[in-house]
Amino acid sequence: MRRNRRVKILATLGPASSERETILALFRAGADAFRINMSHSSHEVLNRLVGLIRSVEAECGRPISILADLQGPKLRVGTFADDAVQLPVGATFTLDSDPTPGNIDRVHLPHPEILQALEPGHRLLVDDGKIRLVTLHCDGRTAVTRVEVGGRISNRKGVSVPDSTIPIGALTDKDRRDLDAALAAEVDWIALSFVQRPDDIAEVRKVARGRAGILSKIEKPQAIERLDEIIEMSDALMVARGDLGVEMPLEAVPGLQKRITRACRRAGRPVVVATQMLESMISSPVPTRAEVSDVATAVYEGADAIMLSAESAAGAFPIDAVATMSKIAEQAERDPYYAGILNAQRPEPQATGADAISAAARQIAETLNLAAIVCYTASGATALRAARERPEVPLVALSPIPSTARRLALVYGLHTVVSEDAVDQDDMVEKACKFAIQDGFAAAGQRIIIMAGVPFGTRGATNLLRLAFADDVTAR
Repeated sequence: MRRNRRVKILATLGPASSERETILALFRAGADAFRINMSHSSHEVLNRLVGLIRSVEAECGRPISILADLQGPKLRVGTFADDAVQLPVGATFTLDSDPTPGNIDRVHLPHPEILQALEPGHRLLVDDGKIRLVTLHCDGRTAVTRVEVGGRISNRKGVSVPDSTIPIGALTDKDRRDLDAALAAEVDWIALSFVQRPDDIAEVRKVARGRAGILSKIEKPQAIERLDEIIEMSDALMVARGDLGVEMPLEAVPGLQKRITRACRRAGRPVVVATQMLESMISSPVPTRAEVSDVATAVYEGADAIMLSAESAAGAFPIDAVATMSKIAEQAERDPYYAGILNAQRPEPQATGADAISAAARQIAETLNLAAIVCYTASGATALRAARERPEVPLVALSPIPSTARRLALVYGLHTVVSEDAVDQDDMVEKACKFAIQDGFAAAGQRIIIMAGVPFGTRGATNLLRLAFADDVTAR
């Protein structure tokens, strides 16, 4: 099964998509990877869903990527004596360390780390920004604020502090338990929520020890400030536009999406664009025109993957949402302007052998109008470099390691195949031609270009380009 598009689709599983038949239908409709949200999934649910996805993978004969999304620290206000109060604009409102139920004047904030980080002028956004408070003064135990945007505030509503760097890591005790469970279930990617600094990623990497890729979700201003460092420490990034749009001005999010996407491409890191892409399809069988344009914009930007959240997890039309997203992406990639836009954004090759080989393979393939680029990859690094070039011809990645093939299923343009490594150059050509023909990328008599490393089986040794006729095998 081959896709007619290069961008990948990441679909979130949930109550509307937790049965095998639905997961199979989602994959056939166009989902290349599945997200399991640990905010709403027990370890039992995690293991069941992973088992169902692997069953679908075996039936379809295609590697499928699984991402476990850790909840991250959830910051919330305490409770109120009457469950809720109405805050008027201009009023003074206090958040403190007293666990007594709150009232119109104050409420408990059970996060001493916030009270210690707040300074005059720092904002507190409650209930996804519906309530906005500005700190007047704070002594480390009590923060006195002015209500800038008022309204109803009720028990345990979420609070974010976009102007403050909170001195806590991105992993809670729940996250550590969920991380261990996800690694034991052999998921392919771990998504880390509310990343603020590179050290947050280092903590997860120590635990994962290479067993899964680390995807950092960019949803806080502090992460934007240290974006290059975070990219360097991560295996992939996600533009988490929901929380990013709460903590930063909404009008800044489109520009940040472009900045993050292009920075990831320069670094050769996959990037996922997420949140509210087809939000109306939670309850409608068709999206809005604005949503169609939003999805297409991410495709034109060269994102590796685009994500569905509640649309596939809890919506009334999960399969239609995936199919619609796939059609939008296919149409965008057929646009005559598409290749030119991607080419204009192409970064210069870095001074490495893998970069030089990848750039040469792309240029040769496009100049000679070859049928496909086939690359051998064990760790996935060669395939990532090839994908960074965004070639106009199909890109096939052969790996002897199933976990590598699965992880690469989230990456732009890569048609991944699990195959034994080549033993010599003749075997290399034979296997490459076999899969190029078998999976419909080349016909007998067409030429392909092969990227590999000699000696075979050596990681990080991409140093060989070979032109081959696809009938090298069929003629035997």
